[in-house]
Amino acid sequence: MKHVSIGPATVGGQQPIALIAGPCVIEDAQRTLEIGKAVKAIAERLGMPYIFKASFDKANRSSFNSFRGPGLKEGLSILAHIKKELAVPVVSDIHDVTQVEAAAEVLDILQIPAFLCRQTDLVYEAALTGRVVNVKKGQFLAPLDMKNVISKILEAKNEKILLTERGFSFGYNNLVVDMRSLPIMRSLGYPVVFDATHSVQLPGGAGTTSTGQREFVANLARAAVASGVDMLFMEVHDNPAEALSDGPNMLYINQLEDLLKDLIALDQVVRKHK
Repeated sequence: MKHVSIGPATVGGQQPIALIAGPCVIEDAQRTLEIGKAVKAIAERLGMPYIFKASFDKANRSSFNSFRGPGLKEGLSILAHIKKELAVPVVSDIHDVTQVEAAAEVLDILQIPAFLCRQTDLVYEAALTGRVVNVKKGQFLAPLDMKNVISKILEAKNEKILLTERGFSFGYNNLVVDMRSLPIMRSLGYPVVFDATHSVQLPGGAGTTSTGQREFVANLARAAVASGVDMLFMEVHDNPAEALSDGPNMLYINQLEDLLKDLIALDQVVRKHK
């Protein structure tokens, strides 16, 4: 398996699990920074590599009127400040080839949203930057289909690849996680991330917004770590009820540390079998 370096962290193979976490979207600069500080403190106490995540634009909202974030220019400025203040790598979504160059100047990981994982130009342009590219598997794709996404990135002579499982469409307004997808994607030779919070999302389940089932985040996260994933992705918030995007499936920060302790213990058990 290829190892991927993200700032001071190395992921893949038998390396300990790392954490990608932060709010779904940049709501305002100060609150976003404070969430990052809180998560970093937890990660440091547990000795867990940490990458900060927040979206500068949520381009795939259910409703035209839903909050999308501050946009590319202001959002990247906020992320650059957070990166400097926290001294951690940062990741955010890109949605269009016109965003790639500017995003690559700030972000350590360029994230391809699940709905866009087959967009050849976007994937290829992201790979050309030489940054780590994290591709979320589409809710409509089989895990082995990700080999085609990998091939597009390799065409750009980039082997800094992460693959993320975030649930598969199961009927209307529902997702299910097939835990077989995790070792299957890992067999493709690159580190696999499990997105524990989007996997409990109920897409469009509230009409003009998505809803979610936060109560199952811990169950799925434990199962994924027991299956041997390399990283965890969790969207967290100090008060998800006030969140401007994905509140019903985000984890409360005050629930994070106890869950991570369980996950680290599980990882230590299964790591020798990775």
